[in-house]
Amino acid sequence: MDTTIEHNPLPHNDDNDMLRKVGNYWEDNNKKILIGLGIILLLVGGILAYKNLVSEPNEEKASEAIFRAQEYFSKDSLKLALNGDNINPGFLKVISRYDGTKAGKLAHFYAGASYLRLGDFNNAVKYLKDFSTDSKQIQARATSLLGDAYSELGKKEEAASEYSKAGKAFEVDDYNSPEYLFRAGYLYESLGKNKEAIDMYTIIKQKYPRSERGNEIDKYLARLGVVNSK
Repeated sequence: MDTTIEHNPLPHNDDNDMLRKVGNYWEDNNKKILIGLGIILLLVGGILAYKNLVSEPNEEKASEAIFRAQEYFSKDSLKLALNGDNINPGFLKVISRYDGTKAGKLAHFYAGASYLRLGDFNNAVKYLKDFSTDSKQIQARATSLLGDAYSELGKKEEAASEYSKAGKAFEVDDYNSPEYLFRAGYLYESLGKNKEAIDMYTIIKQKYPRSERGNEIDKYLARLGVVNSK
């Protein structure tokens, strides 16, 4: 008895057709494929070259450049911190030279904070608005300073909005967050926006009852008609 198992391969003609189609595709498109591969290699090579030859060296130079300005800032020598001395650049020069680096971005924060302390609130707004970071704690601080600058300019609406953002940016900070939220609530209350003020005060009561602001928040809620809120 014949026990041979038939595998039913593709007909020989189908194999030839498939090979011919693959061959024709390569002949018709090999130039495009090679160009595409070349572009990818150039992009990858360019990214690596930029990182090794431009980005990383720039980061190092920027970090060195900002160091002295940070020292001046810590000593409250704010004009030197901003403009530098005869040898070392200040935050403004670091921004113009190394914008896009980590130190360049951080220089926006320092510049805004310096202008705020110098009473130049418009420039404080300018530089603080341009600052952003993935660090929630630092971002909360920068946003609160922006609120301070707007408040000093008499822009209560903008100030309240920034304080509200700051209070919600880093919620585990049970010291600063309730303070930022209180400032937002107080400004909203002064603007007659009682609902928004109640929202801010209620967050303090619920999340930060043991904070300094939390201990006194009931009286602010009570004067807005909220009694025994949970």
